[in-house]
Amino acid sequence: MRIGIVLYPTFGGSGVVATELGKALARKGHEIHFISYSQPVRMDAFQQGVFFHEVMVPDYPLFHFDPYEVALTSTLVRTALQEKLDLIHVHYAIPHAPAAFMAREILKTKGLSVPFVTTLHGTDITLVGKDQSYEPVISFAINQSDAVTAVSSYLKEETLRHFSITKNIEVVYNFIDPLAIAEEKKECTKAIAAPNGEKVVMHISNFRKVKRVQDVIQAFRLIVEKIPCRLIMVGDGPERNMAENLAEELGIRKHCMFIGKVKNSLSILPCADVFFLPSASESFGLSALEAMACGIPVIGSNAGGMPEVQIHGKTGFLSEVGDYQDMAKNALLVLTDNSLSSAFSKACIKQANAFRLDIILPQYEAIYKRVLLEAGPSF
Repeated sequence: MRIGIVLYPTFGGSGVVATELGKALARKGHEIHFISYSQPVRMDAFQQGVFFHEVMVPDYPLFHFDPYEVALTSTLVRTALQEKLDLIHVHYAIPHAPAAFMAREILKTKGLSVPFVTTLHGTDITLVGKDQSYEPVISFAINQSDAVTAVSSYLKEETLRHFSITKNIEVVYNFIDPLAIAEEKKECTKAIAAPNGEKVVMHISNFRKVKRVQDVIQAFRLIVEKIPCRLIMVGDGPERNMAENLAEELGIRKHCMFIGKVKNSLSILPCADVFFLPSASESFGLSALEAMACGIPVIGSNAGGMPEVQIHGKTGFLSEVGDYQDMAKNALLVLTDNSLSSAFSKACIKQANAFRLDIILPQYEAIYKRVLLEAGPSF
């Protein structure tokens, strides 16, 4: 199949999943065309069967805001014609699904049938999509998709609750690649993070308000009072300065490392002894899954799709949102009991294996084949 994949090229979960999905599809012999405003951060410089098409937005003084959706639609049409795409798979509804709908309709006028699949990832539904100014367009684009998937049952239910959806939504979970994880684990050197053998607590996110990074700092303060440990904060975003200032105010800044964005989180995750994800809401929790795949117990919040990924009391612990005292208590249990930590680590790897790439990839391929059969031949 020749597949166009529309994505945000940044460090966010939707972009990472879309890129890794495309690369995996290419390894199986499909031809993949990534389409975005810049090259995806997880896209290799060169891989057989993988191509990139940049969306160029013209700079006209007439426009107060750049017309990205129009430029994306034009790029989709042009790429579909030039590369003879069989279908388009858009990740993150806004504005990718409406652009794919317009591209499909334009191609119909040329006698071509190029269906599109929409994958819902999270904030496109739970945050941005709930805005009333977007709701009619998003509902329409989802309903007009040839197939729709969501990365968790929680996200599916949220979509049905907040939008006027008549289209069937299929749950296809996010995934991990055990081979990639095994390769990256060779690169991790824990001595850099904890030169004196301290335990390592880690958090990875985009540092947005929903991630509740202040709870990580507050919980870590309670942990470092009990045992020697280090906190590694990976990522960047609007809450980073607040988190650094809070660590300073609490007198624990010397125990913390804020290292900014990392191209591949798997290169640093294996250095952790416990992973924190105290978000107010997580549609899936990809970073938690990646931590579990590395055998790292997760301390998270009992919110959103997290309970679909993590098993409370076996792969880590889930606390109520904002209860950083409980999170700290649970983390200390893991960090101070080697037998418990070892049992959790084994359970983490076993649970993560349920989300292996070789299990999830055929689900997407089956959807593609069904959609193409329903749409009929294109080129």
